[in-house]
Amino acid sequence: MLRITGIIVLLLGMLSPTPVAAADPPAETPIKHFLMLMQENHSFDNYFGTYPNADGLPADTCMPFDPLQVSLGCVAPFHLGDLPVSDLLHSRDTFEGQYRDGRMNGFVSQHLAEGGLHSQEVARLTMGYYDDRDLPFYWDVARNYVLFDKFFGSAAAGSFLNHMYWVSGGPGDPDHDSPPAAGFGPEVQTIFDRLDEAGISWKFYVQNYDASINYRTVATAGAKAAQVVFVPLLNFNRFLDNPRLFSHIVDMDQYYTDLRDGTLPTVAYMAPLGSSEDPPGSIQAGQRFVETIVNGLMRSDYWDSSAFMLTYDSWGGWYDHVEPPQVDTLGYGFRVPALLVSAYARQGATNSTALDYTSVLKFIEANWRLRPLANRDAAATSIVTAFDFTQPPRPPAFLAVSSEGAPRAEPNRPVLYAAYAAAVVVALLLMLVATGPGLRARAASRRAQRGRR
Repeated sequence: MLRITGIIVLLLGMLSPTPVAAADPPAETPIKHFLMLMQENHSFDNYFGTYPNADGLPADTCMPFDPLQVSLGCVAPFHLGDLPVSDLLHSRDTFEGQYRDGRMNGFVSQHLAEGGLHSQEVARLTMGYYDDRDLPFYWDVARNYVLFDKFFGSAAAGSFLNHMYWVSGGPGDPDHDSPPAAGFGPEVQTIFDRLDEAGISWKFYVQNYDASINYRTVATAGAKAAQVVFVPLLNFNRFLDNPRLFSHIVDMDQYYTDLRDGTLPTVAYMAPLGSSEDPPGSIQAGQRFVETIVNGLMRSDYWDSSAFMLTYDSWGGWYDHVEPPQVDTLGYGFRVPALLVSAYARQGATNSTALDYTSVLKFIEANWRLRPLANRDAAATSIVTAFDFTQPPRPPAFLAVSSEGAPRAEPNRPVLYAAYAAAVVVALLLMLVATGPGLRARAASRRAQRGRR
């Protein structure tokens, strides 16, 4: 009987949902784990221009082929649906030509000017948009959590400068929107340096990560060359040459292992390499990628103490009607989609605070009492207004890429685990009852045999 009791205790221990991990460093808010994923190349109007109660596409919008000769015609916003799309131009020159000193009327004409021959079809694409038919998961997230409709790119440029603002609060090399030939030295600090100095755990999760690809080897990286843009730390000599620091950059699979094993870091950045939504990539594949990340967090024991944020690294050349504030010579760029998912996120809220990537740094720095990295994050407005810490954490609303109707409620995990445990115990007791007479009969038979000897 003692042996069976021990088995029951072991099984109950295996069913325990409590992760075993070192205590998190203290935080200023209930958010003890902050996760952020940066996708690629879409503007706010391109994804949420028709979302109710957000600053979306103005009525009667029509973008001229030539702002100086409006009689030549214009392109009105149109639903893209399943139409094939191209990777639109989105360099600093593209921004300047589309922005036109705040007139915001060069979105089509700049593509015509930069694209040369055969560019009219691509130029028209810039006015295309998606809606809830194409982005059901993201729209459901917005309905249940927080959508930001004044979240701007930090730099009026392409991917790399914005990724640098994301991790360092500055451009790194303001003259080049590409990884530097010699990498970055200690003069450029990152949020991960601050976290490391404070003894706060962190990781950089990378989809389809290839540890051999960095700025030194990118020339032979082929299709995976984007990894050095999406993961800025791969351009820092100290992160490449220090095995301890380098070990913090891991494959995306490790995220799910960390959720399961109770080893989720305090701060985690995430980068796609395959599901980035960068045109002509699949927005459906991107949604499924994000859905898996979000629902994994919701099913874990970290839900009540975590926040997940999704944003995009630039507007990608798509139309956006809101003039970005010009805070310095490099930014802001046009608006990008941004969503916050958390047990403490305001429910179904549209947040219209002017923010950029350094607003996320501001939140991390304030929440864990870290020094600012640069002028931008020091002066930034935090994303903290998107949370409501006066209310208890609310249960997750499980969403799906092809969701219809109300979100699915997840069963209460502690009750579910207790039910599993009770079922195991009852099954074992029934086994004991069923086998008890047989055991007693065999024991009596053995005693009788010993007596005959």
